Amino acid sequence: MKQSLLNQQSPHLSFFVFHLSSQPLLCFNKGRKYMSTNTQFVTIKEASRWASEFLKKEVSESNISYLIQYGKVRKHNGGSNVLVDIDDLRGYYESSRGEREVNWKKRLGDDLNWALSFDNLREMDTTKHVHRLHPYKGKFIPQLVEYFIDNHIDDFKKDVYFKPGDIILDPFSGSGTTLVQAKEMGIHAIGVDISRFNCMIAEVKLFNYELSFLEEELSKINKSIISYESNSKIVVFEKELLEKLSEFNNKYFPSPSFKYKAQRGQINEGNYAAEKEKEFLKVYNEFVKKYGIELNNFSAKNFLGKWYIKNVRKEIDFAFEQIKRIKDIKNKMILAVILSRTIRSCRATTHSDLATLKDPQITTYYCWKHKKICKPLFSIKTWFDRYAIDTLYRLKTFTKLKTNSHYAVISADSRTVNILEEVKKRNKKFYEILKKQKIKGIFTSPPYVGQIDYHEQHAYAYDLFGFERKDELEIGPLYKGQGTEARASYIEEISKVLLNCKRFLVDDVDIFLVANDKYNLYPEIAKKSGMKIVNQFKRPVLNRTERDRNPYSEIIFHLKG
Repeated sequence: MKQSLLNQQSPHLSFFVFHLSSQPLLCFNKGRKYMSTNTQFVTIKEASRWASEFLKKEVSESNISYLIQYGKVRKHNGGSNVLVDIDDLRGYYESSRGEREVNWKKRLGDDLNWALSFDNLREMDTTKHVHRLHPYKGKFIPQLVEYFIDNHIDDFKKDVYFKPGDIILDPFSGSGTTLVQAKEMGIHAIGVDISRFNCMIAEVKLFNYELSFLEEELSKINKSIISYESNSKIVVFEKELLEKLSEFNNKYFPSPSFKYKAQRGQINEGNYAAEKEKEFLKVYNEFVKKYGIELNNFSAKNFLGKWYIKNVRKEIDFAFEQIKRIKDIKNKMILAVILSRTIRSCRATTHSDLATLKDPQITTYYCWKHKKICKPLFSIKTWFDRYAIDTLYRLKTFTKLKTNSHYAVISADSRTVNILEEVKKRNKKFYEILKKQKIKGIFTSPPYVGQIDYHEQHAYAYDLFGFERKDELEIGPLYKGQGTEARASYIEEISKVLLNCKRFLVDDVDIFLVANDKYNLYPEIAKKSGMKIVNQFKRPVLNRTERDRNPYSEIIFHLKG
């Protein structure tokens, strides 16, 4: 474990905890109190050090700022410094630390493997480098792949399943998490997915780019989007609207004090929010009428017509036309993915419903995520600029970590695909390696029965890029439900995938399947596939983005066959 920040300091170095009244200061040295007061205040920097010592892991200043911003702890005015109360901070951490593990095990069982929760990691760790190039519902975190396929990840693990030079397969590769981690660890990887767009996301993560050339292309496209003016009234309209919105939110939803009160139930958030939402809506409607702003077309049959403000729709079309003119195929694809990520964020919906769309949101509304009145987006410019910068940074970071291992991304049906022939089409050198040594194992997360429609979650991209949708070939989609018939079909189809893959695997194969098996389907799947479950690991799934935060677990099944 890393030495804590406080213990790295000189034994003579102290830092102070400020009190807002005239009471004496409280001094800390190496984490020990010398004086006690009822209320103990520290700066954000000092709170970061205190929390790092208290939790025995690094807590950055931005982590503390986040707690203040979202009302988890109260903000206090210390003149030129923002201060927090140590007791407030301790209360927050004590309610969410060890008690969290105890409570989760109480509800989900003592067989929960807490080590696989990776609760010591920050979000920036679980979304490192290219893993956050594009949102993808249902993906697992890269550390889960590392744990099972990297023999260096845990010194206490006795079993080593894969080593550099081996070949690993993901027959439900999605956005490419397994492939990216294999590339980082020197393991050859093959990914198969029925969705063409999923494969596109995976491919752009793995490509080798001429980064200086890509940077020029990004800059050129970004400038053309910024200079494009589809409706000059939009700029003036948004400027005036934002000024009024800022004034209104500062008055009725002051941050972070309102969030703090809402978190603790000191205000009836629902009633208050509804009242203020209605009040500001009058202002919004006046501005729309004043500037003659066109909103959207509710009767539109296509996704882009229904879910985007008309000005945004025009900007999307313009940006895509610029991208289509790019000659380098890799640069064209990564810019298309940046545009896709952008337009996902610019859909006319509430911030809370980005993952699961409900109804088009074309008016101002109370945002349960940000605890204030928010508005729909009327331009893609800011988001495209932000994602272009972020993408370039992530690609540069991953470039330094990549090995020269081979990979293949195959858009096909895993029940029938001839992996050997498909790899041969893409990479002759990799084909020779595959033919000689076969696939050492599988690490994948099959679709969960009746939970996600995988094509529909990226409907905007299919609409824009014109890719063929193959919804009917998805296994266990949401639209088929979770009834008896759906479960029987799921068992049959997952078994077909494993049986087809067995043709290309070594005899003593290791297969890891990440599944939410609440209907106990995988023992039957293993049996139908001629395999045996030799171990299983039940892990808690933390940091979920949806509003339903009830304790939830999944199982990693280890199969041999």
